Amino acid sequence: MAAVESPEAAAHSPPDSAQKLSWTRVQGELKERLIEEDCRLSWDTKTLQGLRYIGGVDISFVKDDDVNAIAALVILSFPDLKVVYEDCRHVLLTEPYISGFLAFREVPFLVEQLDRLEERQPEFMPQVVLVDGNGILHHRGFGLASHLGVLADIPTIGVAKKLLHVDGMDKRSEAQKQAVAGLKKGGDTFDLVGASGKIWGAALRSVDGAPNPVFVSLGHRLTLTSALSVVKACCHYRIPEPTRQADLRSRRVTHDIPGTNSKQTEVNDAATSLRSMSLHET
Repeated sequence: MAAVESPEAAAHSPPDSAQKLSWTRVQGELKERLIEEDCRLSWDTKTLQGLRYIGGVDISFVKDDDVNAIAALVILSFPDLKVVYEDCRHVLLTEPYISGFLAFREVPFLVEQLDRLEERQPEFMPQVVLVDGNGILHHRGFGLASHLGVLADIPTIGVAKKLLHVDGMDKRSEAQKQAVAGLKKGGDTFDLVGASGKIWGAALRSVDGAPNPVFVSLGHRLTLTSALSVVKACCHYRIPEPTRQADLRSRRVTHDIPGTNSKQTEVNDAATSLRSMSLHET
């Protein structure tokens, strides 16, 4: 009998050229469905009137383990930014990590969580989702936020903590350093313009005193201008509240996993619910 490859071995397998070619093809096909303009929005993009629920997603790994993780979806009411719903799921990320293809490891679990929310508590379906990662600010113009947005058919925004070096952009360049230095107060931005002249996103000083900017890019069904308006309205700290809460809650739940060896952890339907609840009345 042939040996069965463990999830850990699968995740650590060297990148396969056939896998990369396959994923590149799928990315290209999905990118054809990408919408880089305000499309089918249920709120006013200038005043944010009508915006009631904003989602945030993030995935946190168990310490010293890149297979066992917690996928978190949180829904915040707007404009008060209170968490009204959270869903934290134990997942096994068995797809190999290949730079530029993170979405193939993470997005399926996030889509499942949005589907679950729509089925069980549709009143909390977010009108826009903030993603800890990039949208079109990506080597092939189709990062995690764009991938999620297209598959879930929902407006998404990428908010990254580090600048991805694409199209000649480099945070170490003198031009980038000067631009960052020009972000004096919360809400200040500058466009991230590549060598080709393309605007990939924007650097944003989230709040006064934030040590570093975040890097915002449109994900799907929004313009960069509209994406920035939403992100600016969500910042109490450097990280916008939707992704900040998703990060905090997913990290907290990682401590509830009984072991870091996936062989010791039973997983039903690829995700064990550790916490999933409406917080609307609490």
